[in-house]
Amino acid sequence: MSFEEIRQGRIKKLNELKKTGREPFPAEVPEVLFLKEIQNSFNKLKAGKKTLWAVGRLMARREHGGSLFADLYDGTAKMQIYLKKDELSEEPFEIFKNQIDIGDFILVAGKPFLTKKKEKTLAVSAWRILGKSLRPLPEKWHGLQDAEERFRRRYLDLLMNSETRERFLTRSKIIGETRNFLEENGYLEVETPILQPLAGGAAAAPFKTSHQALGIDLFLRIAPELYLKRLLAGGFNKVYELGKNFRNEGIDAAHNPEFTMLEFYEAYSDAKKQRVFTEKMIKHLAKKILKKNYLEYNGIKIYFSKKFSVISYFDLLKRYALILNPKLASKDDLTLIAKRLGVEVADFDGKEKIMDNIYKKICRPRLIQPTFIVDYPVEFSPFAKVNPENPRFIDRFQLVIGGLELVNAFSELNDPLEQRERFLEQDRKRKEGEADVSPSDEEYLEAMEYGMPPAGGVGVGLDRLTMLFTGVQNIREVILFPVLRPK
Repeated sequence: MSFEEIRQGRIKKLNELKKTGREPFPAEVPEVLFLKEIQNSFNKLKAGKKTLWAVGRLMARREHGGSLFADLYDGTAKMQIYLKKDELSEEPFEIFKNQIDIGDFILVAGKPFLTKKKEKTLAVSAWRILGKSLRPLPEKWHGLQDAEERFRRRYLDLLMNSETRERFLTRSKIIGETRNFLEENGYLEVETPILQPLAGGAAAAPFKTSHQALGIDLFLRIAPELYLKRLLAGGFNKVYELGKNFRNEGIDAAHNPEFTMLEFYEAYSDAKKQRVFTEKMIKHLAKKILKKNYLEYNGIKIYFSKKFSVISYFDLLKRYALILNPKLASKDDLTLIAKRLGVEVADFDGKEKIMDNIYKKICRPRLIQPTFIVDYPVEFSPFAKVNPENPRFIDRFQLVIGGLELVNAFSELNDPLEQRERFLEQDRKRKEGEADVSPSDEEYLEAMEYGMPPAGGVGVGLDRLTMLFTGVQNIREVILFPVLRPK
């Protein structure tokens, strides 16, 4: 039978239900017990012999002459229901048997009992339809195995695939526990603009839009950083924002154009203090979410019980990319090394961009156990202070676990005159062809000139952290509705 024949058959059943006086999409639903509640208090409810009301979607059915077993799923649990013609009466039994399909939402009244196989079951004494399904659900997940189809029809993926459902429940727990941890440590949650007149705070290509009433161009934010630091100038000492960022860039296993970031800032702090705090936070989340001090990712055990490793950026390049002296390597030297390693180089890429692309392809995948990377060249961030122990480097760190870059952080530059010089250098790079630079922001500079406290700022990729904690290799597996090319 073709899909359209099945659909038309269900529409026919819908109309037949209406003829019996049953509204297939009623507006009101009485108070009910969720199936998880019934299962958890089953013996007590069974002894009470009271009629219970439950709701859910029909997921399976098994007919036995004058009786019918079916599986009901309400989002909290799955439970068996039992309909018997002699006890329900013939008309409602036959209507249920002939007009109700797998996928339909129903309301049932009944009493709990145990079958001979000791399965918790509800003996139905009355039922109502709550919503008719016109399309058949994928049978045992056959017909919807293609990954892109799962992403495109995530509602079916969640309904039919318990692993997917558990993954997103874990994501929700990660976000909740992150908020709890920050608030317990004195951080205030704030919201900053998604639409911004300048796409600043990071090196990335933005999405551009326009506002008709104001007659101006606006950008979807690539980062909330510059607005959060304005709040430090305004007297908020500990702030965080957990929300969406948007970058008009490629899609791969670790990148989606719309993604979720956590950024938090603490006045009178620095990168070294925030590194200690970040390690504490990640270990706390691992303990709360995983209920143990390790996880398995890509077949390898990753441990959170030990102190996280620390390595310098240049030492990584020496160790894994065999660049003997990264500090003195010229653009031509790095271009030759990149090509030898299979790393693409664009004509307008600067020395730092080439170096970082080598790191991303060759070095980062080798960092499996939790590792902080420190001592980046000054040119790598226009917003970071120089390292007080070595002014050739910025006071910055990144955290990589399982080959995934999870955290980027640094001591925030609060000298407005130096910040202006850094912006001018970024503008120069843009004129020379580099696209991924942060433009000059006069309003941010003005806020800095009123006075901005020293601070440590941290950005955490929540999607990648969820990838790590749920053991998946593609970021689209942890985003409910990832960006896809239209069919």
